[in-house]
Amino acid sequence: MKAFVMQKIGHVGLMDKPIPEPGPDEALVRTVAALICTSDTHTVAGAIGERENITLGHEAVGIVEKTGPLVTSVKPGDRVAVNAITPCYTCPNCLRGYSSQCTGMLGGWKFANVKDGIMAEFFLVNNAQANLALIPDDLPDEQAVYCCDAISTGLMGAEHARIPIGGSVAVFAQGPVGLMATAGSRLLGAGLVIAVESVPNRRDLARHYGADVVIDHTQTDPVEEIKSLCPNPGADPGVDSAIEALGSQVTLEACVRATRAGGTISNTGYYGQGDYLKIPRIDWGVGMSDKTIRTGLCPGGKERMHRLFTLILNKRIDPSPMTTHRFPFDQIEHAFRMMQNKEDNIIKPLITF
Repeated sequence: MKAFVMQKIGHVGLMDKPIPEPGPDEALVRTVAALICTSDTHTVAGAIGERENITLGHEAVGIVEKTGPLVTSVKPGDRVAVNAITPCYTCPNCLRGYSSQCTGMLGGWKFANVKDGIMAEFFLVNNAQANLALIPDDLPDEQAVYCCDAISTGLMGAEHARIPIGGSVAVFAQGPVGLMATAGSRLLGAGLVIAVESVPNRRDLARHYGADVVIDHTQTDPVEEIKSLCPNPGADPGVDSAIEALGSQVTLEACVRATRAGGTISNTGYYGQGDYLKIPRIDWGVGMSDKTIRTGLCPGGKERMHRLFTLILNKRIDPSPMTTHRFPFDQIEHAFRMMQNKEDNIIKPLITF
């Protein structure tokens, strides 16, 4: 089969690999549609260290080709999706309720990290009984595939932000995850949703997904603008919650500065370089402001996937506008380079097999 791989840091390409054989609790899936994520470009740049000829990708839907004997929830011919995070659900971290940290920190993230990813004509799903979700007949592949990461992670950011009903939230950066965090904030009952973004088509989509105000950080100081929108008379200005959806020192600092005392900073961003991050000392209340910084990796499992499918089917979220480009699998390297360089106002490229 053909697979799109990270050959080594900074190098990608298509290569031939043998079609894998599923183990007892695994399923082999024939890929139908997939998405490229910015985190794939971070991986290739060396964010998690050297990888040699590992298949990239973690967002895909497809058709079950073969299953191991312990897998009874799906069968060959079923149309399925799998979350980017595929926990075992038996290790101590999973049993503690931290399935995304399966077996160790970030251990639930297996695709294109510790095992081959999904950017191939076939891919293996571990612990398929728990991780493979049947796609409803009336849900198109090109929508279902967004549940694998962008919707799941974006909503996780909003869930972790502890937004009070009617409260205020600022979402810094409006890439796919940030856009879904904006949508999730509205779904969770935020009274004021502020998006911070400078790219015009992303600003438009932020409004589409529920932002009441969109701030262009290249034209004004977003923190001062946020504080003016949330004066909180009799108390300190700022939002109840801030969501970091980029993975940069600047946006993390802005989240801490923009959040009022007792508020929550929810981090979904992937910090792809550097050894340390800094927290603004005074705005953190010299460590005593009751501000919570919550980090997270989206949880996996078919139960969450089914809930996300329901959001799309009942028209709470439509991810389709985020698909700005489409490519056949044999053009995936070009699509990857576009995502890497953010060319042509790309937001999300859909790959069809």
